[in-house]
Amino acid sequence: MSRWRDALSLLCRLGVGAVFLYACIDKLAHPAAFAQNIANYRLVPMALLHPFAWLMPVAEAVVAVALICGWQRRGALILAAAMLLVFMVAIAAALIRNLDISCGCFDTGNGHAVGRDLLIRDVVLLLVALLPFALRSDRWSLDAARRHER
Repeated sequence: MSRWRDALSLLCRLGVGAVFLYACIDKLAHPAAFAQNIANYRLVPMALLHPFAWLMPVAEAVVAVALICGWQRRGALILAAAMLLVFMVAIAAALIRNLDISCGCFDTGNGHAVGRDLLIRDVVLLLVALLPFALRSDRWSLDAARRHER
């Protein structure tokens, strides 16, 4: 049973890390287009738009690397969950206001339209990010290796 939990926890961590890594690539490559994606949501003040458009993909990249490497696993999972909650609030706000916009999630140019399916995808990803906490397994992480060295 322990091996099953360890493997599932690892798969969750790697999966969420891979999604965040993939999500940050186009945003980092096209910061102006991503800033426009964010502006379309009408939630971030113009003064904070460009810093936010730069900071979000950098944070996604750091979280992705931490999850994939298993470094500061719990903190990285908490940050991933927090970011997913922010994304879900933004998507819900766009849906409530009937905004016909691209999400800017993975492609800043021709991305996925904001819709319920996008919200459901983020809910599922949030559950996957939180599952390792329920499994209470951190084997196969740098954090676990550090504890064994002591």
